[in-house]
Amino acid sequence: MSIEFIFRIIGMVAAGIAAGIWGFSFGQATGNSPEQTAVVMGLVGALAGLILTPYVTTRPIQAIRRLVVKVSGRTLVAALSGLVLGLVLAALLTPSFSLLPSPFNRILPFVAVIVLGYLGILVFVIRQDDMFAVLRSLFGGWREKEKDTGAVPRLILLDSSVLIDGRVVDIARTGFLSGTLVIPRFVLQEIQYVADSPDPLRRQRGRRGLAVVAELQQDPKITVQISDMDVEGVRKVDDKLVVLARQLRCPILTNDYNLNRVAELQGVPVLNINELANAVKALYLPGESLRIKVIQEGKEPDQGVGYLDDGTMVVIEEGHHYIGQEIEVVVTKALQTAAGRMLFARPKALSTNEKR
Repeated sequence: MSIEFIFRIIGMVAAGIAAGIWGFSFGQATGNSPEQTAVVMGLVGALAGLILTPYVTTRPIQAIRRLVVKVSGRTLVAALSGLVLGLVLAALLTPSFSLLPSPFNRILPFVAVIVLGYLGILVFVIRQDDMFAVLRSLFGGWREKEKDTGAVPRLILLDSSVLIDGRVVDIARTGFLSGTLVIPRFVLQEIQYVADSPDPLRRQRGRRGLAVVAELQQDPKITVQISDMDVEGVRKVDDKLVVLARQLRCPILTNDYNLNRVAELQGVPVLNINELANAVKALYLPGESLRIKVIQEGKEPDQGVGYLDDGTMVVIEEGHHYIGQEIEVVVTKALQTAAGRMLFARPKALSTNEKR
């Protein structure tokens, strides 16, 4: 039983009783049958109460809730501060208005509350960046102390791709993701939709994403927040993330290349785990040697291919005969591609023979 249904019943009963009482009095005044008039008016009042009650009880509350959820915390604080300042100014002007002749002494205080309250909200919301900049300058000592400890509080929006990927748990545990990891409710719904897919592979990926969310929540060292904030009028999850990141002024953590590009074009900072993985891979320069197992043939007939522990592909010239063996190779060239870093090498024994 929903709250709206309960309010409908209460409104129907209250409106029916009030209309019945009024109908009885109206019937006596007009000379009609008071009982019949009371019954008719009571039924009409009950029907009106059943239909109109949500529009004066639950519907306005729901509209306010949607508005509050959509507005960022920064904007909400600025609006409340402006409202308080406007009401204080109106209260200070009320004694002066009370000295004016009637009816101005009764009307102007009410007008001052409305006008100054609205102007306070308007000015503070428009200039919220300047307001917070002033606050940061006033509390500069606290800011410096915060920088010394290395703890810069911020929000980081998580995309469904990083949750399904799973590496975000290990990265968060290392402490490189400072701040609160925010998972919007619509991202969870997208993962739930994937987990309910009839395709076994997609269903497995979705369940892994839900398991990663649970693992993040259970880790006491990681601060995770499930947010109900949504973006009205936007249907795609990626578009909602970009708009929400702009409202909250926070980065998006993602592995999605398309989302990465769209966010960057709109000025939203992006943290890409794939770029991080490529950046922390071991760097090998031409002439350095390493041991690697040749596991398959390359594109060329004489090539062999192996992989380092971090997934870097190593193409071994004249390595075809060493498939299945672990050999020592010498790096000849390092190539950075969109998919990651690729190394080219030759067996060390062949390189030594050529030098001789």
